[in-house]
Amino acid sequence: MDWSIFHAVNDAVATRDWLEDPVTTFSQASAVLYALAVIALWFLARPYGSRRWKLASASGLSAAAIAMLTNQVISHLWDRPRPFTAHPAMTHLLSAPSPDPSFPSDHAAAAFAIAFAVLAFSRRAGIGFLVVAALIALSRVALGMHYPSDVIAGAVVGWASALLVTTLGRPWMERIVALMSRISDPLLKPVWDHLPRRASTRS
Repeated sequence: MDWSIFHAVNDAVATRDWLEDPVTTFSQASAVLYALAVIALWFLARPYGSRRWKLASASGLSAAAIAMLTNQVISHLWDRPRPFTAHPAMTHLLSAPSPDPSFPSDHAAAAFAIAFAVLAFSRRAGIGFLVVAALIALSRVALGMHYPSDVIAGAVVGWASALLVTTLGRPWMERIVALMSRISDPLLKPVWDHLPRRASTRS
């Protein structure tokens, strides 16, 4: 079943130029843009105001770090070969090869860790991040880098990491955000104060 789904998705993308190019481009750009998006949440929080977006940003990044560390432990316990290594003649490799084990997917783990952490603070933003995380996970299968079970396992690791950070780790995140806010708030306040004046000037 795992191989059948992988082969169907990978072959469907590799044999259609109109689909391969967008999927490849998305995969190349999504990881960086996704990381920038969660960092940008910090700047959505008004200085000296609600810390919800700051907590979402810090929790997402922390959960992603925990997910990546967890993946390292799991991959050492089961060194599963990548699809293009196990089935070189039947896999269309549409990305640069990676020497890392296939199980679990680091991309999926980090993306879902961020998404579930953000979801704990904002339903609307969290759903948006979850949609993009799912697309990132699917693209890893489409490009021949992972089996479906790899990205599913990555999603589970991401969810567990986010749950850990937003529940047991919540008091620590509150303290970290409070400390970091002492640095960022004075720097961002002049920018926020200037925005209404610029808007009123244009009107």
